[in-house]
Amino acid sequence: MALTIVAHITAAPGKEVLVREELKKLIDTTRAEEGCLQYDLHEDNAAPGYFVFFENWETRELWRQHMEAPHLAAYGKATEGAVSKFVLNEMTKIA
Repeated sequence: MALTIVAHITAAPGKEVLVREELKKLIDTTRAEEGCLQYDLHEDNAAPGYFVFFENWETRELWRQHMEAPHLAAYGKATEGAVSKFVLNEMTKIA
């Protein structure tokens, strides 16, 4: 069953550019991963530093593999202390 992920990332004050650039580095590699159907990054127009990834995956298992990928570990290391809030929602399409 397909899985939709909505990830909300809030950069710490003064770290908006760093977080944006590190998030952008994830896009091409992730889109090339097995099972990735959609991986789009958005930033709030009124609140720079508030980002949302909208993702669609073929299965939860393939998304879990993505979560263990080296490029995500590198992102985590590069943004350590630069993200003030992270909320992830696993969702299922109803209609």
